Amino acid sequence: MMNKNNKVEFIEFVWIWNKLQDFETPKHQRAISRWLSEMKEKSERECLLMAFRNSGKSTIIGLFCAWTFLKNPNLRILVMAADHSLAKKMVSNVKRVIERHILTKHLKPKRLEQWASGQFTINRTMELRDPSMMAKGLGANITGSRADIIICDDVEVPKTCDSAMKRKDLREKLGELDFVLVPEGMQIYIGTPHTYYSIYKKADKGEDKPFLDGFKRLEIPIFDKNGNSQWKEKFPLSQIKAIKRRAGPNKFASQMMLKPVNITDSRLDVDGLLFYENELELKFGNGETKLSLGGKKLVSATCWWDPAYGSVGKGDSSVIACVFTDESGYFWLHAVKYLQTDDESNEDAATQQCKMVADFVKKYHLPAVRLETNGIGRFLPGLLRKEMAVQKVRASVIEETSTKSKDLRIIDAFDAILAAKALSVHNSVKLTPFIMEMREWQPATNCHDDGIDAVAGCLLSEPVRLSRATFSSSRPDWRGGESMYKADDRFEV
Repeated sequence: MMNKNNKVEFIEFVWIWNKLQDFETPKHQRAISRWLSEMKEKSERECLLMAFRNSGKSTIIGLFCAWTFLKNPNLRILVMAADHSLAKKMVSNVKRVIERHILTKHLKPKRLEQWASGQFTINRTMELRDPSMMAKGLGANITGSRADIIICDDVEVPKTCDSAMKRKDLREKLGELDFVLVPEGMQIYIGTPHTYYSIYKKADKGEDKPFLDGFKRLEIPIFDKNGNSQWKEKFPLSQIKAIKRRAGPNKFASQMMLKPVNITDSRLDVDGLLFYENELELKFGNGETKLSLGGKKLVSATCWWDPAYGSVGKGDSSVIACVFTDESGYFWLHAVKYLQTDDESNEDAATQQCKMVADFVKKYHLPAVRLETNGIGRFLPGLLRKEMAVQKVRASVIEETSTKSKDLRIIDAFDAILAAKALSVHNSVKLTPFIMEMREWQPATNCHDDGIDAVAGCLLSEPVRLSRATFSSSRPDWRGGESMYKADDRFEV
């Protein structure tokens, strides 16, 4: 029986699994299956699979691992990912296939200690030191390990490639895998590019040899050569268009079209902004408080303060901004304030700024302010809360620490929203340096970007939902979600 199952082709193995799961096998997954089978048959040592996001490539790779165990139970497979949890996800997927596929159930061991979440050992004929399959994150120690197949599953993600130092460290760690893979082994990279200097990048004229030079490649972008969707059932053209609108052109190009993108090619297109002159309207009626702009009801708000002690135009500027969201999901950048302190004042600069921030929050009916505590901002939350209490401003102070590089943070915030023309800006913002910063902004330079960084913080933040108890009767909650009912208690029992 085992010898008969051993002759099953991989495409058949996939088809049987999908039938058991009541799934169809889409065309692009059949192409991936045939390619992997061909690479294994030809004993190709170095392979690279790139396919659009949510294409099911990791699922197919998991089935491939189970199938190779069916062909040879004595194989050892190492899964490397950006972090251990992602690698364990792949191992768990293979375990599930082995347990449920009608051709591999006999491979499951009887001893539970051989069937762990991060590694397992199937029924095999040889006594080997390494388990059949093992999950490791990039930072793990793999010295002394040996593997017949190494799966590098999404080793390139933003946190491993968003700076030159991280990209260098990534390449050095991946280079160690050459000492783990046996001479006749197979290495498969799967993923999508997250930087122009991607490990998956092809060679360009005048550039150094790419990291995966010589690897056999299969690339499946979301569109085929005729411009049609590779997976029409799951990704019709209308859905792809919506993804592009939400993700923005850069992220869509890298994650769906598999094109390494240089963020220095991106600009903050001021022409993508819509301007308005309406002021906030706070209305009371029927036990409800409504805040609106030009007749559009506002349902949430974010406020971000990026503190600094430099003067405007000289060094870093201290900037606070607020963005509202209406019922349709459109964004309204209503105010950007560059905080200027008075050197002649008896109060220190920090206290002056905290007073201005408290006044800003009060003026625009904001439920909370997010304060970036990197650097000088570490001691400001307590001082700001004190000033807000003095001014009787009933709002929360939320401490934030930014870990992503400023350039990528700004791109993530503005790229999609500008492409969709979903950001409206109050005319008063034109009187600040914000628009000039947008026009002159270029990543990886020392241009002024404090205003756009503060607005990016607003756009990337989730709106804070507070209970009505947080607000006094003099400052009702305009965001809705709760209503007040006054009951008549003048009755007798």
